[in-house]
Amino acid sequence: MAVSARGPRERMVFSAAQLLRRGGTGATGMRDVAAHAGAPRGSLQHYFPGGKDQLVDEAVAWGGRYAADRVARFVAALPEPAPSGLFAAMVGQWTDEYRSTGFAGGCPVAAATVDSAESTASTREAASDAFGTWSRAVTEALVGMDVPDERARALATLMISTLEGAILIARAERDVRALTTAARELGPLLDAAVRM
Repeated sequence: MAVSARGPRERMVFSAAQLLRRGGTGATGMRDVAAHAGAPRGSLQHYFPGGKDQLVDEAVAWGGRYAADRVARFVAALPEPAPSGLFAAMVGQWTDEYRSTGFAGGCPVAAATVDSAESTASTREAASDAFGTWSRAVTEALVGMDVPDERARALATLMISTLEGAILIARAERDVRALTTAARELGPLLDAAVRM
């Protein structure tokens, strides 16, 4: 959905997620969110009476849903569904972004976790739920590729944690090497889990 097609509340949640990916919670101010969303500042209190914590938590939840939705799209686009192909597509989203626009953005869920998990219980819970939403989508995709249930859950955790770590390294190094290495090295392990 295009940003302009969203209502003001949805635009603010989306904008908060975009700002979180670039600067974390500390650098994401309510005024910045309103400006980025093209929404009146007064609407923030109306839509988010819980203030910044509520807005951040909803942006984190959006991030989890977005990641889960991407999994389904990646699987649908694979000519032959395979765990390695899914992981390569997950990685490819980031390598494409970094090669085309630079390394400014990361995962909004990870950013909020790093910044707020110890200080804000609701954000820690929102991040846990977001990672859970994403993990369930990856698990379901792997099960659909004939990976046994228990193994699929473990591999979903491995895929997401590897991707998040590779994103951090790529941003630090300003190079996609960690991402491409992760896809290349993890692919055979993932495919070996498919029932024969």
